[in-house]
Amino acid sequence: MSVTTVMTGNGPRAFFSTGLQAEATPFEEIPIIDFGPMRDGDADARAKVGEAVRKACTEVGFFYAANHGMPQDVIDATFNAAHQFFDLPMDAKKAISVEKSDAMRGYTPLLGENTDPDNNGDLHEGFDLALDLTEDDPDVQAGVFGYAPNQWPEGLDGFREALMTYHGEARDFGTLIFKAFALALELEEDFFAETITKPMAHMRVLHYPDQNAAEDEKQIGIGAHSDYECFTILCTDDVPALQVLNSAGAWIQAPPVPGAFIVNVGDLMARWTNNYFQSTVHRAINSSGKRRYSIPFFFGVNSQEVVEVLPSCQSEENPPKYKPITAGDYIRSRFDDTYAHRIGEAG
Repeated sequence: MSVTTVMTGNGPRAFFSTGLQAEATPFEEIPIIDFGPMRDGDADARAKVGEAVRKACTEVGFFYAANHGMPQDVIDATFNAAHQFFDLPMDAKKAISVEKSDAMRGYTPLLGENTDPDNNGDLHEGFDLALDLTEDDPDVQAGVFGYAPNQWPEGLDGFREALMTYHGEARDFGTLIFKAFALALELEEDFFAETITKPMAHMRVLHYPDQNAAEDEKQIGIGAHSDYECFTILCTDDVPALQVLNSAGAWIQAPPVPGAFIVNVGDLMARWTNNYFQSTVHRAINSSGKRRYSIPFFFGVNSQEVVEVLPSCQSEENPPKYKPITAGDYIRSRFDDTYAHRIGEAG
């Protein structure tokens, strides 16, 4: 096996090159955390969730979130809406192309994104949305990055309502995760509350064709990458595809767990914690012979929030590894490096 690197927003990461294969280790190696106590538990019970999150974020970077509280009918309605959208004629999808939105709202076609610069495009298509703002919103008027109206397809009854209902539920659960992160970092439980009053809560619905349709191994569902925001809440159907890079440089399968979301640390949280919480490289390879659908929800802070290393995560022996940067500027830089139509536009 040879060693390969993938460039992330926080620098290069190394892994062993093993083609498209991953080790079929038991999913218990990615911990399952019960988030019920974050809603109705006492302080001691919530603290234990924080301890479990700290262990997961320092040792794995991923965890399954059980008892998340999102109604199953909301999840089902969103997957049904995704199926309907991706079955539309290409002209209808391209009418709301993501290229028409500086804030990355709308449709991305197959190979329109390339998360791993060494690959030849990602073998998925997507629909992106975020806070459903209007043209007269003050931040939209001011051109603050990350705030814009969503683009919506015509002729799909209930599509907007289904996705925005899911978005609201995911945002509510994400608020609980932020509280657990604060506890994990031994901060006040509401430490992050003021940073997420108008978050860049970016949501996608994705469709992956069968990997066997790819021309070569340089075209996979999503190439090796780390996520950009503070953390990701991922909901998938029952088709396995996610592979996570462990600390030994080996790919580990992360199969769907019924009733649980998959949560992973993103680059902004890694920056905030001086890599105490490390964002984890992962990829998706759909070789099931079936279509696969997923709903990643990227929860980040307000666009103009300055992210700088927390005082508790630095010392003379461990100085800050990253300079302060606004969340919006960081996310813009990552989009510019990833989407085909934006590459070369930065600066």
